[in-house]
Amino acid sequence: MRKPPIKTGRQVQFKNDEPRQKLSYDDKMKVKIDSPIGRRQYGKRLGAIEPVFGNITVNKGMNKFTLRGQEKVNTQWKMYCLVDNIEKLRNSLH
Repeated sequence: MRKPPIKTGRQVQFKNDEPRQKLSYDDKMKVKIDSPIGRRQYGKRLGAIEPVFGNITVNKGMNKFTLRGQEKVNTQWKMYCLVDNIEKLRNSLH
């Protein structure tokens, strides 16, 4: 400034920190999985989820979808899952 201010005015400060790097979703998931609780949960997932896909593909013969369009494919997938769940219920009753 050429001349000093006559009145006291408002002062504004801008904080110029370096931008913090945000963790990507992949990095967040790696941190979760590497924790002791995450390892325990992931171990359960491998034992509980993967056989469902194996059963649907191998035993039911669903190697690919036979319909076209997202809505029809979603319906077909839900039907296969429904059949798998009904079989699980039937087997648990006997």
